[in-house]
Amino acid sequence: MRFGKTPLFHQIARLFDIGKSRTRDQRKQGDPSHARHLGLISGLLLVAPAAIAQPITAEDFLSFDADQARLGQLLFYDKILSGNRNIACGTCHHHDLGSADGLSLGIGEGGSGLGPKRTAGDGSTRIRKRIPRNAPALWNLGHRDIRVMFHDGRLMPSDLYGNGYDSPADEWLPQGLTSLLAAQALFPMTSQFEMAGNPSENEVAGAVHDRIDKAWPILAKRVRTIADYGAMFVSAFDHIDRSEDVTIVDIGNALAAFIGTEWANFDSPYDAFLTEGTPLPADAERGRQLFFGDAGCVRCHNGPLFTDQEFHAMALPAFGPGRTRAWDPAPRDVGRMGATDDLEDAYRFRTPGLRNVALTAPYGHNGAYDNLLDMVRHMADPLGARARWTRDKARLPDVPWLSEIDFIIQSDRLEMERQASFVDAEPVPLTDIEIDDIVAFLHSLTGKTARQRPLGRPETVPSGLPVD
Repeated sequence: MRFGKTPLFHQIARLFDIGKSRTRDQRKQGDPSHARHLGLISGLLLVAPAAIAQPITAEDFLSFDADQARLGQLLFYDKILSGNRNIACGTCHHHDLGSADGLSLGIGEGGSGLGPKRTAGDGSTRIRKRIPRNAPALWNLGHRDIRVMFHDGRLMPSDLYGNGYDSPADEWLPQGLTSLLAAQALFPMTSQFEMAGNPSENEVAGAVHDRIDKAWPILAKRVRTIADYGAMFVSAFDHIDRSEDVTIVDIGNALAAFIGTEWANFDSPYDAFLTEGTPLPADAERGRQLFFGDAGCVRCHNGPLFTDQEFHAMALPAFGPGRTRAWDPAPRDVGRMGATDDLEDAYRFRTPGLRNVALTAPYGHNGAYDNLLDMVRHMADPLGARARWTRDKARLPDVPWLSEIDFIIQSDRLEMERQASFVDAEPVPLTDIEIDDIVAFLHSLTGKTARQRPLGRPETVPSGLPVD
């Protein structure tokens, strides 16, 4: 790789100049931490320079059709895709909430309202449990580098089943999905507590209970028999000549076109720093130097999306129902191990990307922290922060019939010891000022137009169902 006199070159050079001066001064003062600083800089050599700090351009994204994206926008906010017609993709990934839901653990099918004001329902339709994991934000999921989906990575490209993906649907995932994002869009529809509902309540949930792929034709028929949707599919897809041809694959591809274009965003102050050399504010600049230097954040949060897309155990406090396995009903979440059944993957979760991270609280796979400051503190000292964590740091709307079990896993001493024994990071001593500076840098990753999306939330949808 050739390096010219570009902002990227200057940034890397500046990092090493800072390292030289700081370690020289530390050595003169007899400060042993100079060795740690040198070690971190040496560690950066193991990360390809282009992965350390790299601007994004429009060419880095998958190409999506604009008509399909407009169709996907309507489907994204249409509750027709849920079993009981009472929740949409946009309910938990809303424009007003930075493409997420503002909750630690969401209230899915059976609830009502939006975000922190969402309630858990009542009577026979009230929720039976919270969503086990935090709703991930959707920023830049159309980037060509994306190679894994979900907190545990249970969806990724693969030839294992002959359909292009290793997914929870195994060989039953249909052919023809044009992107990883399109494949991902199909699974919330089949999740009992997210969108499908309980097996006794509707034909979609009943079909999922038989086999996951049995529900998708039901949902596709619902959509294509709405005249406006049928006409839009014929217009947007060359291979569709009549509404009867619409399948769940086309729906998934339309949703991907919307998600992949709607939340593409790369005009942050940090991008201006990379491409034009525009200085960051002083505190953000100090935070940037820490992020790429002493704090070591770059070891996992690298590349254009600030994620290595790998899996790490960071000892986040445990609560909620957990994403349990059929043979392991304890309310715990074993992370990547739940997808691989490999003990080496226990309690490891995918590194989240950090672009627009300031807009997507709470943080962590279960939303354990409701602000960036506390999340950075945890990353700097996982076990110490875990010990100090208090329940008020989570955003959990009051659900009286679940309150007794929300934190029951914490009473399992042996499980708590197991989780604490799986940690992939050593503590990094940071002062309060340094943590504030890192948070300032993370705020510099917020796009100037992040709150001004191309299509936004539609006022109405073709099904006539209410829009959240």
